[in-house]
Amino acid sequence: MSDLTPKSLSELKETIKREHPNLSKRLRQVAEFVIDSPSDVAFGTVAVLSEQAGVHPSTWVRFANSFGFSGFTEMQKLFQQNLMEESPNYQDRIRMARDALGTNDSDQSPYRLLKRFSDANVLALQHLAEIISTEELERAIDVLANAHAAHIVGVRRAFVVASYFAYALRHIDRKAYLVDGVGGMYKEQASTLDENDVLIAVSFHPYAEETQVVAKAAAEKGVPLIVITDNQISPLASIATVSFVVKEAEIDSFRSLSSSLVLAQALSIGLAHELEKREQLPLKS
Repeated sequence: MSDLTPKSLSELKETIKREHPNLSKRLRQVAEFVIDSPSDVAFGTVAVLSEQAGVHPSTWVRFANSFGFSGFTEMQKLFQQNLMEESPNYQDRIRMARDALGTNDSDQSPYRLLKRFSDANVLALQHLAEIISTEELERAIDVLANAHAAHIVGVRRAFVVASYFAYALRHIDRKAYLVDGVGGMYKEQASTLDENDVLIAVSFHPYAEETQVVAKAAAEKGVPLIVITDNQISPLASIATVSFVVKEAEIDSFRSLSSSLVLAQALSIGLAHELEKREQLPLKS
């Protein structure tokens, strides 16, 4: 291990985030798996992890080497050390909840499904409160408060969150425009953004190209960008003014939107409080 090799998991994640655009396609697959499933990496074998990430076993070794480690085992120690030092993460808690419930996969009654979804969402919301910092929230609200107008983009699954954001902002008398791409005119709608506006982009894996086009157009014009996404190495995170990484509940490959909607609600109501506070401040002579 050289002096430049990451000494902790947080350092490794920051390095991965920085180097992600320069990695090959297969190494990016490993990078995304590493960020999403650190507990699996901590105790998994190369053979099992390769199957889960959809890559050849040698790719894990190349990935470790590319970040200065002599091999996979040396890199894996960072994940094991982190797991011992920190409280169980979201995925670990999901597993513990399943064990406690004694989930019977053959039981797919409506009530059982409701119980599984509600329990998973409770854990996801608890995790949201733990990972979103006060500084991030305050910075996002400040950006929103200073903007002349908010433009919101999100397609497919993310459209639900984007449309709610537009609805909530309009209800606190803010100019809010949903970039819906009617007629395929995402670029044309993005061209209306002004540097005094703000763009809110909501995008989850596999990160819709339409949302990326609008976000990149905004960034090129110097428009502040608030992102809600599901991974630190999302293509939008690197160009965001403020980036919120949200881990949603997932049951049988069905992903919820509860945490993202709660975050959108908190930002909207927080903005309303901030604007009210500013109106009450005495004018400086």
